Amino acid sequence: MGQEAVAKAYEDIRAALAVLNAEVDGCGSEPFSAADPLAALADGTLDILAGAKEAEAGFAGLKARAAVKYADTAHALAPDMPVQAQEMAVAAEVGCVLAIGPRAASAFLAASQALDKTLPLTLSALQAGTISWHHALAMVDEAATLDPAGAAALEAHFLDPDTPRPSTAALIGEMPAHRFKHKARTWRERHHAESIEKRHAKGVADRRVESRPDQDGMAWLSAYLPADQALAGWNRINALARAAQGPDESRTLTQIRADHFAAAILTSGISRDSSSDRAGHSAGNGAGNGEGLNTGNGGGAGNDDTAGAGTDPTPSSTIRAQVLVTVPVFSLLGLTDEPAMLDGFGPIPPSMARKLITDGAESFHRVLVDPRDGAPLEIGRTSYRVTKAMRNWLRMRDGKCPFPGCSNHSLDNEADHLLAWHKGGTTGISNLGQPCPKHHNLRHTTGWKPTPATKDRSPGWTSPTGRHYKSEHQDWEPPHWPDELTPELKRLNRSTVGFADFAYFGLSPGEKGIARFLHAPPA
Repeated sequence: MGQEAVAKAYEDIRAALAVLNAEVDGCGSEPFSAADPLAALADGTLDILAGAKEAEAGFAGLKARAAVKYADTAHALAPDMPVQAQEMAVAAEVGCVLAIGPRAASAFLAASQALDKTLPLTLSALQAGTISWHHALAMVDEAATLDPAGAAALEAHFLDPDTPRPSTAALIGEMPAHRFKHKARTWRERHHAESIEKRHAKGVADRRVESRPDQDGMAWLSAYLPADQALAGWNRINALARAAQGPDESRTLTQIRADHFAAAILTSGISRDSSSDRAGHSAGNGAGNGEGLNTGNGGGAGNDDTAGAGTDPTPSSTIRAQVLVTVPVFSLLGLTDEPAMLDGFGPIPPSMARKLITDGAESFHRVLVDPRDGAPLEIGRTSYRVTKAMRNWLRMRDGKCPFPGCSNHSLDNEADHLLAWHKGGTTGISNLGQPCPKHHNLRHTTGWKPTPATKDRSPGWTSPTGRHYKSEHQDWEPPHWPDELTPELKRLNRSTVGFADFAYFGLSPGEKGIARFLHAPPA
């Protein structure tokens, strides 16, 4: 009866696929709408896409469970076979059935085992169609180095319906898997049982460069480096490429970047000059007594966009590029081990943040945060002009272009009014977005429109078909307080630690400590 039931089920599935394909072709038994067939067909195909996404996820969960059940059964049938040989045999069988290579089959089996044995919430969400296979793989990857309690906590944070989360936050299945992976990695870095400093030291030991051949006589060259070095190199190449652009330059920005990269590794095309080759840094805070510190070093008093753009792009150029670092005050002082956040990357060890700041910071800007969740507090302005401080605040609030799924952290992102200024919109932060040039152009040349948050709807974008897609919600967390400083801070600030309604008088202990830290006499 089992084999007959399986055959009948797949026969029904194939029949259902035939019906859906007929509907896509507009040859269904009834039109989607007799009043406006074309518009209804367009809307109906989107419904088919949404249903296919859920069905694919359900099938992915089914494949994972079937593979695990086959592996368990194979082990039970040949209990005396050596484990390694058994695993090879199972991977070979699964690979042949799915028409994939042995390595891919082994990876699929490992992920399926992790889902079935240690990540039940992820497997349930996959089977229900609320997340995709790629989301599930991201969860598997981030949970791989966690102990069972840590893996359960990671799952619960994102998938347990009883876990408190902002009502306007998008569910993980509503964002692309690569964006969920970034969120899961950020949570893992913050809550890993082992210190981020120890894990970073292990990662530094694994630094390497890899080459991979590609089509048409091309190849990929990549490096596994400490985050501050990788981001500084990327921003410097960006700055050099922008400086090389001009009316007589026929190369695209992407091509110029590649040429500068090749020159740097094959010749002495980009020299290192400790006084002029530093990336600019700006640091904001999500900790302490509701304040943050922004540090800037970009050639001038401000820390906006790229300093030095347009200058001589030769090896002796003083071009610098901004790097935004958000670092808790107490972590910066070495009193806690809370990770800092490097713009365009994610969590970094506090020692790396301290090095970035002491090597290049020339100024600080205080940013107030909500002590309940660490989110930057609202600032506003009544004129049309968006200031440098507000642009930096937008980068810290959004982390990237706010269009759903976009990962563009480019300094070219443009501050934009959600409700147009000429229609009564203000220049307060709640009415500003910072879309990348591509999605800024999308907003002004198509029917796509950004939408501000309301009491019952998150900020996001509305498509020409009227569908609303949520923007990604930043994962702010309450700041970490050193236990030994809490009584003293209560006395100095004359406030209750941990609440948003607090009084603030004069310089904070954090600012005084930072000043002493940066201006200490040389040892």
